[in-house]
Amino acid sequence: MPARPDEFLFPASDIPASVKAALGDDLELRPLAISDHARGHFELLTVLTAAPNIGKDAYIDRFEYLRSCPNTYYTVVIVHKATDQLVAVGTVFVERKFTRSGGLVAHIEDIAVSKKMQGRKLGLLIIKTLEELGRQAGCYKVILDCSKENIAFYEKCGRVSWNLEFKHKEYEMVMYLDSPPALAAATPAPRL
Repeated sequence: MPARPDEFLFPASDIPASVKAALGDDLELRPLAISDHARGHFELLTVLTAAPNIGKDAYIDRFEYLRSCPNTYYTVVIVHKATDQLVAVGTVFVERKFTRSGGLVAHIEDIAVSKKMQGRKLGLLIIKTLEELGRQAGCYKVILDCSKENIAFYEKCGRVSWNLEFKHKEYEMVMYLDSPPALAAATPAPRL
């Protein structure tokens, strides 16, 4: 059964009609729904990274937390209508800055397209949707992090359509924390 509008993370009317019009008739572009746990959300994310299924209750808790922060989290999905399964997903979240006169920055994350649907430019459609959502929110820039192997894809987005001109800038650093909750409970904060 298709998701209902009251299940969405944000209003479907926020999604640009121009991008929806570029989809095939067999697909639907919409916000993430609280019921998308059953539509293969975790399986889709494994195309991108390790995404073990956290279970329905934890999924609902996380979804409700994201929904409780209006105008911040925008996850969009593309649904294959015939199977009612997710075939593409991406997120943009809005960071509120002190710099740039209290400006807003859009961060694109977690772009994944089902291997069965690759080649249909669904990744490009997701990215354009997320960029437009950032623009509508009033963001002054859009940032995305990607692997070295995906740089060419994002650079190509600007040459394909919609003038999505991502360019390489600076470098990202990362520190993975093995088990943050246990570490925080067992280790006292350092004195400064």
